[in-house]
Amino acid sequence: MFKVKEKTIDLGDGRSIILETGRLARQADGSVLLKMGKTMLLATVVAAKEAKEDTDFMPLSVEYKEKYASSGRIPGGFLKREARPSDYEILISRLVDRALRPLFPDDFHAETFVTISLISADIDIIPDSLAGLAASAALTVSDIPFKGPISEVRVARINNKFIINPTATQLKEADIDLMVGATYDNILMVEGELKEVSEADMLEALKIAHEAIKGHCKAQMEFASEVGSTVKREYCHEVNDDDLRGKVRKETYDKCYQIAKSSIANKQKRMQAFETVVTDFLAQYTKEDEINEVLVRKYFNEVLKEAARRLVLDEQTRLDGRKPDDIRPIICEIDPLPATHGSALFTRGETQSLTTVTLGTKLDEKIIDDVLNQGSEKFTLHYNFPPFSTGDAKPARGISRREIGHGNLAHRAIKNMMPPDEENPYAIRVVSDILESNGSSSMATVCASTLALMDAGIKLSKPVSGIAMGLITDKDTNKYAILSDILGDEDHLGDMDFKVAGTRDGITATQMDIKVEGLSFEILAKALEQAKAGRMHILNIMNQTISEPRPELKPHAPRIEMLSIPKDMIGALIGPGGKVIQEIQRVTGATIIVEEIEGRGDVNIFGENKEIISAAVEWVKKIVTVPEVGQVYKGKVKTIVQFGAFVEILPNKDGLLHISEIDWKKIKTVDEVLKVGDEVEVKLIDIDPKSGKLKLSRKALLPRPPKQEQEHKKPEDQKN
Repeated sequence: MFKVKEKTIDLGDGRSIILETGRLARQADGSVLLKMGKTMLLATVVAAKEAKEDTDFMPLSVEYKEKYASSGRIPGGFLKREARPSDYEILISRLVDRALRPLFPDDFHAETFVTISLISADIDIIPDSLAGLAASAALTVSDIPFKGPISEVRVARINNKFIINPTATQLKEADIDLMVGATYDNILMVEGELKEVSEADMLEALKIAHEAIKGHCKAQMEFASEVGSTVKREYCHEVNDDDLRGKVRKETYDKCYQIAKSSIANKQKRMQAFETVVTDFLAQYTKEDEINEVLVRKYFNEVLKEAARRLVLDEQTRLDGRKPDDIRPIICEIDPLPATHGSALFTRGETQSLTTVTLGTKLDEKIIDDVLNQGSEKFTLHYNFPPFSTGDAKPARGISRREIGHGNLAHRAIKNMMPPDEENPYAIRVVSDILESNGSSSMATVCASTLALMDAGIKLSKPVSGIAMGLITDKDTNKYAILSDILGDEDHLGDMDFKVAGTRDGITATQMDIKVEGLSFEILAKALEQAKAGRMHILNIMNQTISEPRPELKPHAPRIEMLSIPKDMIGALIGPGGKVIQEIQRVTGATIIVEEIEGRGDVNIFGENKEIISAAVEWVKKIVTVPEVGQVYKGKVKTIVQFGAFVEILPNKDGLLHISEIDWKKIKTVDEVLKVGDEVEVKLIDIDPKSGKLKLSRKALLPRPPKQEQEHKKPEDQKN
């Protein structure tokens, strides 16, 4: 019934990957089961037979999904089933999409769906580095036109040694963590984080990753041949008019070139100028001519792209008049929003980020409940990209994948510069709202977030900045131009989008998408060096606004006091049913969080001002204080009995003040001196070793009357 075919990829270190087809999901156009250890990914691909009318782009959808059953877990929530994709799933989907998308033919416009499902999970094998290989293998054994195969690997440097696809345990010790996607010949996609690593070390990591990918690609080509899936389907999704294409170029190229050369810095005015050219071209036709406006605009965009590229290559001039390595004017402001805990406004040309910092307690930490990752995250960074930032008249509907991806990149750029958890008691949320966008809003987010965190008084170890680089190449002449701080237009018309973030001492995060074949490592090295110069330029400007974190938090920022208590005192602090800790919070207004960590009690006390914190801290310290004989305490009379009074000297710690220890003079009843609720200073004179009962004295703190002093003298002293 099954015609199963398998291909084994030997990784050369005792590990192997097995690709299997013919057993699962046989009605999909392509289906591959990837197996590595106990981890199994099922990748399927289906493409429509025809393209929808007037579709002039590649409608590709990539979905990565993790099944909770794969690791023996049941989903949380009321429904107990997998629901909306997690941020982690979206990020992996984006990684795969970015590597696959450039390899579909330009004229292929059929809806194509790639689905990768984690159906069995080994907790120490990270599946994200296998998803791209699984998806590519499914496309390679299908009849869908695809100029692959590709693969993706993770390259990590651990103890100065590069490892391909390390285990989750190994990755914790890495100072380089890069995901690289490539064909046999070319790198297509790079994304990852680094701990202040040099440009040369990053390039070395890319070379090692590409060598590993070549083996994966070769195995897929052999697999397709063995399966008999080397012939791709025929299709016709475009109807072109070469005469019309030539006419559009002839009548609009010079006009486009002159507009590009006129260096219009304003994005909207520049777009309007180009729009006038195509509108004027269309004006020569009447309705009777039945001109295909969709084709005209398509050909015009080709002309516009060519004109802008030639201007850069031939005259070293960009659309806004800058030279290739020029960076747009930058304005940095801190504390533009005085009621926040920290804020900054970063403006670079027509890209602007308004970023805020909010401090919270452990209760505000982000909860992570993915299939393979559980826990919490103290530092979060969110990125919002509303339509008005690009002048689009449309509503904002939910969070896009792009927003999650850009926020993740900025988060990775900064997170290793954040203070360690033991020095930072706060949950920290950074939010970047993009108010204007014309190129590299993610790198503007990195800069604005750094400024806002320093404004909030968060002790970043070093400031971080970021820059987006572009590339324009000409295969015929081998000319190329590396562009610093690219515009949005330059992103679309260029051959590379390369984002680099870091400190003065090295790279902390990067994201790269390459759209051209045969990009050499020499060009990449030059791009990295030019990016470094741009990064330093931006850091210098940021430094003029704020050079180091504020010494103190803002006056209105909440405070947290961290205490460490003995493990056996946690119960006393919490009390039966939480009674004690709830009372402290109710009376003082503080929020108290207690955790057992490494055999100690970690207590975080959170309050809106110093007075609240002080009151709660004092209360907690009293609870965990161990009574000491000889110490003086200020207690409260709780109950009065015939033979004395019980006084609470510490929370939930009462001692007996015997009637004979109340005063030097003889008293008949306790209430002659004390009443319930009175505060009284007492000395702890004894602790019963068996029962632990406390014996108190008030008279030990009172001056002894002379007469009683005489009565207490020894007989031999009286004789003398």
